[in-house]
Amino acid sequence: MTDRNSEGRRGASRREFVGRAAGGACLLAALPVRVLAAPLRAEEGDETSVQLGYRHDTKSVDKKKYPRHAATQECVNCAMWQGTPSDAWAGCAMFGRKQIAAKGWCMAWAPKPA
Repeated sequence: MTDRNSEGRRGASRREFVGRAAGGACLLAALPVRVLAAPLRAEEGDETSVQLGYRHDTKSVDKKKYPRHAATQECVNCAMWQGTPSDAWAGCAMFGRKQIAAKGWCMAWAPKPA
């Protein structure tokens, strides 16, 4: 027995090729762009960041504007931090799909429950 199709030709037919190519294109189109791209990082100038007083570095927070801020408050030890303690950037419940810096701070900071 040979590897010929029903038309007597060797290999895949043009119809099989087109069908497989169309199927592969559909699979690629089904993947959201955000799966293929790196996660977005929150910028200090973003609307949400400005509203929350977010800073990438807790040391750069304006103490007069945010008197309740303490130097020990960092995103990594906030209840809304969605990463591990070793992550430099991770998700936050306040920032949606954007990542924030572990050493950052915003006025929504809340201590992690014990």
